[in-house]
Amino acid sequence: MGSDKQQSILVELKNITKRFGALTANDRVNLSIEKGEIHALVGENGAGKTTLMNVLYGLYQPDFGKIYLNGTEVRITNPKTAISLGIGMVHQHFMLIPPLTVAENIVLGEEPGNFLAFNRSKAISEVQKISEKHGLNVDPTALVSTLSVGSEQRVEILKLLYRSASILIFDEPTAVLTPQETKDLFRIFNSLKKEGKTIVFISHKLKEVMEISDRITVMRQGKAVGVLQKEKTNEAEIARLMVGRDVLFVPDQEVVPKGDIVLEVQNLQAVNDRGLPALQEVSFSVKSGEILGIAGVAGNGQTELAEVLTGLRSAQNGRIFLKGQDVTHDSPGEKIKLGIAHVLGIAHVPEDRHKRGLILDFPVSYNLILGSQGKDPFSRNLLLDSQAIQKFAKEKIAEFDIRPGDENLPARYLSGGNQQKVVIAREFSRDPSFLVISQPTRGVDVGGIEFIHHQILSMKKRGKAILLISLELDEILNLSDRIAVLYNGKIVKILNRTAATEEELGLLMAGILEYSSPKKS
Repeated sequence: MGSDKQQSILVELKNITKRFGALTANDRVNLSIEKGEIHALVGENGAGKTTLMNVLYGLYQPDFGKIYLNGTEVRITNPKTAISLGIGMVHQHFMLIPPLTVAENIVLGEEPGNFLAFNRSKAISEVQKISEKHGLNVDPTALVSTLSVGSEQRVEILKLLYRSASILIFDEPTAVLTPQETKDLFRIFNSLKKEGKTIVFISHKLKEVMEISDRITVMRQGKAVGVLQKEKTNEAEIARLMVGRDVLFVPDQEVVPKGDIVLEVQNLQAVNDRGLPALQEVSFSVKSGEILGIAGVAGNGQTELAEVLTGLRSAQNGRIFLKGQDVTHDSPGEKIKLGIAHVLGIAHVPEDRHKRGLILDFPVSYNLILGSQGKDPFSRNLLLDSQAIQKFAKEKIAEFDIRPGDENLPARYLSGGNQQKVVIAREFSRDPSFLVISQPTRGVDVGGIEFIHHQILSMKKRGKAILLISLELDEILNLSDRIAVLYNGKIVKILNRTAATEEELGLLMAGILEYSSPKKS
């Protein structure tokens, strides 16, 4: 029996160690991957998952340890070597050239033809055959620039299959997909598995891990701390191994009485950076003690909505009322450049914490007061009061569990989850009447997600009105009181959370407005 098990192991990583200066990203990691399985790799931010797969793919060289393929030691010095061994990787950020066609992207570097001419028709034919064989349904002649995110991902998969990869590694493959696109991807995973392909995927979405994987390796602080069989585990056990403690997945929702309308938006219109319509006749209201969730696929106007509400982008038409006051064209002046609009009673957690939320080379203490540095108690007689700033920073670091707890450390040296906590601590401490919270847990691990959700619900309990913009449907469903679906710059429907289903939301997000709920038997 043990011999059969040994024969089924396709890839084995033994004692892989990878250091970056003083940081040990992988610490004597052992990982075995069986032929024809779907193997999930999970762990907190910074646990070493992507680093380990980058070692297997040849992007990094290990400082110590060995890699075995079919029982034979191999040295994978670069991705080209990995591909020659049948190992391919689809990265979280796709590596496609938008102006080229699907076929041109797929065969790039291995074009059919000779040194005199590229055989375009043969490329199209070969890509079409592979696409049909694997049920990927991609038009080889389409420009990549015209494709949806889900279709772009299928192009990345086709690139690997065209190069005869038998081991496919995916880094956070569902991060930007709709529920329907995720189901389609998992259908492809299962189809590839039936054909004998082996799949490794990195994820922090434990529900998806439980749905699609055969085995799960959990990493924590650079080490592999457990290997689990899907049939013998659950989300709670996986999270406990990841974080080292029990994790609350669905936050407790207290009944909070709704108050008066705090924010009202009427027929709002705005354009994107290219001057094209981004928001079209958008209308909604948010009451105190209420969370209105905005669901939608990335690029449907969420960014522009947040920017118009916080003064970072001008409205072309329509009105914004805050506590009955028309603030549509009010400018917070120089404060806009800092990415905030708290002068209007609005706090903003931006979707891109690096671009809008932090000055990475400033210490944590200064980042915690950005936008308030000219106010009491942080400034006296036009001079910053270092003692008051330090005191405030220490309090917020303790209250929001920001690690490491060093207020003088530049923000760039914090993990993504702790950088997000700095932004949330600052914005939530302004005591605003209305909060725009965009992608609050993007790139945040399961323990950080639990903490941030608790903080958002605490603001709701304090009677704040909250607009929550998220690409994570679970997040929208778990936190919102009502859910507005944004598609192509328009709100196509607003639903009460209790009446909303993931299936209906997913269809609305894809622009399918006619929905028939399943009949109960």
